[in-house]
Amino acid sequence: MLQFLKYVFATIVGLILFTVVAIVLLLGVGAAIGSSKELVEVKEKTVLKLDLDKPIVENVAEDENPLKNLTSFSGNAEKIGLVQIKDILKKAASEKNIKGIYLQAHYPMAGYAQVEEIRNALLEFKKSGKFIYSYGEAYSEKGYYLTSVADKIYLNPAGGLDFNGISVEYTFFKGTLDKLDIKPVVFRVGEYKSAVEPFIRENMSDANKAQTTSFINSINNYVFSNIAKARGLNVDDLKKVADDLAAYKPSGALSNKLITNVGYYDEFESDLKKELKLNSKDEIEFINYSKFLKVKASDEASESENKIAIVVGEGEIVGSKGGDGTIGSDDFVKELKKARDDKKVKAIVLRIDSPGGSSLASDVMWREVELTRKVKPVIASMGDYAASGGYYMAMAADTIVAQPTTITGSIGIFAQFFNFENFLKNKLGITHDRVTTNAHSDFPSVTRELTDFEKSWFQNSVDQGYETFTGKAAKGRHMSIEKLKSLAGGRVWTGIEAKQNGLVDVLGGVQDAVRIAAKKARLKEGDYGVKYFPKPKSWYEALMNNAEEETEAKLLQSQFGELSPYVKEIRKLKSREGILALMPYKMELK
Repeated sequence: MLQFLKYVFATIVGLILFTVVAIVLLLGVGAAIGSSKELVEVKEKTVLKLDLDKPIVENVAEDENPLKNLTSFSGNAEKIGLVQIKDILKKAASEKNIKGIYLQAHYPMAGYAQVEEIRNALLEFKKSGKFIYSYGEAYSEKGYYLTSVADKIYLNPAGGLDFNGISVEYTFFKGTLDKLDIKPVVFRVGEYKSAVEPFIRENMSDANKAQTTSFINSINNYVFSNIAKARGLNVDDLKKVADDLAAYKPSGALSNKLITNVGYYDEFESDLKKELKLNSKDEIEFINYSKFLKVKASDEASESENKIAIVVGEGEIVGSKGGDGTIGSDDFVKELKKARDDKKVKAIVLRIDSPGGSSLASDVMWREVELTRKVKPVIASMGDYAASGGYYMAMAADTIVAQPTTITGSIGIFAQFFNFENFLKNKLGITHDRVTTNAHSDFPSVTRELTDFEKSWFQNSVDQGYETFTGKAAKGRHMSIEKLKSLAGGRVWTGIEAKQNGLVDVLGGVQDAVRIAAKKARLKEGDYGVKYFPKPKSWYEALMNNAEEETEAKLLQSQFGELSPYVKEIRKLKSREGILALMPYKMELK
């Protein structure tokens, strides 16, 4: 009887909780509908507060999540869109009541190419004659690069400035695999194709170290050059400051002219009030990113029916079906066909931000780009990464545009498997036996060693894949196969290096790619608009997706406890078996 009452009580509590959740969601939907119709007015002497310390993706839905302040419904960290950031900066420049920007860019969660797009938009904003002020308790390397365009830069007296150059750190798993008796089986072409190194080495190969040194110095030199220009400094002096860690402390940052002021927020606020000609007791009128998105621009975009389509491919290439943060070939092809068949779309920009992935999926997308360029001009615009499979997607385009700090190239193919036979036998006591009808019926298998014939077959397949990749790249680049192969072999290049060697045509951002596309389509300035494919998910769709991811993470945690992060990595490794066009594993520029 007691057990029955427990079940009844639990059911009642569950129904109450469900009702509360349903009411909150309904209120949220109602609030979203109401807020979407809200007309926002900008008051006099308003300052745009631009907080960039969030994950930055290419494009987001502009409907605001009304539940974002409720932790149970906010999901992961709120993402902001590069498209929207640039739009509001353009709008702020022309809005008469916006007097300037309070920039918060301490730890922007973006790559250097995205940071470059935003920085250029901030420089464009400054042409309006309006100010940019920044205050921070600390700045990361990327955060300071963005902030270096500001008129005034405040650093908290107890804060710090991370200004010591760029580094890349790779994680190697060979020792772990050896201890577990798991044997990686690797096939590759090109001495620079280093994506497999974490599983077969304990450190970087000489070739990988050489290419990494080359591209991080290329990025670092470009960044330092722009900082020097913005702050009126000398590049050699900046390099010495970085080597000596002379700018880490606020006093050093000030004496080396990387910042303008050392002070607390109240001192920064007083300075801002003086700029706005406010009294000390007056409140500063701030407007944030999400609210300013709702403000109607004084110079609306062209109402022309002519459109330039921007088809976004963002994340690792995983196969036919993708999801958030990944590219599926079926999904990408579907969106590309929509743009190709849309009679209002006169040209297409492929906006690619991908380190690569599935070789097959990359080739499927390449084919669709080839078909599309026969109908309409196709321009590739590279984001933070367009490497290996990401470059495969771009190489059929009429013109390739990259940021100077884009990571690209890595033209190469590899295949990897893991032989778990000894791990299962020696660690878990599990053995396998088999019966087959033909010589290789169970090929490939993760529970036995591949035969010499099977290894040879796999290497031949990888070699053929490499010949296909380089042949198509040479054709797309109008380059001899010999010249192309001298740039391939899995070698990674920055946008600057790729422009010099012919793998990229133009250095610039997505707007440059749009202008090139319009010109090729013979459209005049102002006689076209931009249309994005696919349409970004609404806040509700994103909420449901986050809920699904969190449920999966909690299930993994309940099953494996502290080992759940490692299980997640092993599953990711399993998904990367087969023939891949992928750049070096887990590379992060710091």
